[in-house]
Amino acid sequence: MDKDSHDAEHRLTELEIKASYTEDLLEQLNLLVYRQQQQIDALAQQVASLRQQAPDPAFGAARNPRDELPPHY
Repeated sequence: MDKDSHDAEHRLTELEIKASYTEDLLEQLNLLVYRQQQQIDALAQQVASLRQQAPDPAFGAARNPRDELPPHY
């Protein structure tokens, strides 16, 4: 094997190693994004549930007029 052929083989091996690391990193990042989306979905469901549980002040919630006064009164 001559020097040029050896250099080309070495460069090819290095590229294969880098490609392997890149594929592994991409798989890890995809898993991370998937898990984060699951967390976002769960939090969105919790927010929706809390909104349903919270009384809507526009519909019949009795308000005390004192609650409307500014704090300096």
